[in-house]
Amino acid sequence: MNPTNPPKPLLLIDVDGPLNPYAAQAQRRPEGYSTHRMRPTGWTQAESRRPLRVWLDHGHGAQLLALADSYELVWATTWKDEANDWIGPHLGLPGLPFIDWPVMHGRAPRGTFWKTQYILEFAGTRPFAWIDDDITDRDREYVDQRHPARTLLLRIDERIGLTRPDFDALADWAA
Repeated sequence: MNPTNPPKPLLLIDVDGPLNPYAAQAQRRPEGYSTHRMRPTGWTQAESRRPLRVWLDHGHGAQLLALADSYELVWATTWKDEANDWIGPHLGLPGLPFIDWPVMHGRAPRGTFWKTQYILEFAGTRPFAWIDDDITDRDREYVDQRHPARTLLLRIDERIGLTRPDFDALADWAA
């Protein structure tokens, strides 16, 4: 690692909640979003025969790409590498690295979200911002106590998805 050119902070991106406001009123697509029907691996194994409804705002891709000057973008989603097949193309994103969760939906230390421990492992000593709809104060405390670099844990309302103030907060933090 070159100390004069440290690596960019990571921007760890969850899909369901931040990019797909899945908890919005089912009968009303959020303004600016388009509806997509998808069958990622985990969904085809689910009980439902219907494809998964995903709402995406195509403008989010350009906003994320604008942040790529300041961040290394990484999928931090249960979609794992399938986010590159199902989500990225609709948003105009290139293939992104992803966190390959060792265990999904398992037990987590100290009442934290199950992803938190793996987020810390993935980030190593790098600064990171993480956008997810399941972040709590316990996750923030856990990360503050254990991570040696700067962090921003940004909880996104799963009924609304990412908004302009969220992108502004990410840009401000990276600066």
